[in-house]
Amino acid sequence: MNTLLLDQTLWDLTKDAAGNIAMATNPYAVAQDVASACRLFLGELWYDTTQGVPYFENVLGRQIPLALLRSYLETAAKTVPEVEQVRVFITGFVDRRVTGQVQVTTSAGVTLPIAL
Repeated sequence: MNTLLLDQTLWDLTKDAAGNIAMATNPYAVAQDVASACRLFLGELWYDTTQGVPYFENVLGRQIPLALLRSYLETAAKTVPEVEQVRVFITGFVDRRVTGQVQVTTSAGVTLPIAL
């Protein structure tokens, strides 16, 4: 699997050493796509508005159960090709900031940790 490589700080496209748009390959490509899926707001993806997490509708500004947030993130992560298993660990919820990790296992058997 290949995907466009995103700068980890700006979450924007970046260039490779030759000045071309950089590409990411497995296993990093899967991890990056899972992170993107978990960041996607429901309705934001213009070609498929059914994908994404309902942040505006059900998460932001509400005191939701962490199990529900965990479920939203697991569902989003499972939309990424090659993802076989997802586990979400929420380790903190302080001042409306969630910390933790999404662990995905790929079809190749590789487990990838992705920080929230």
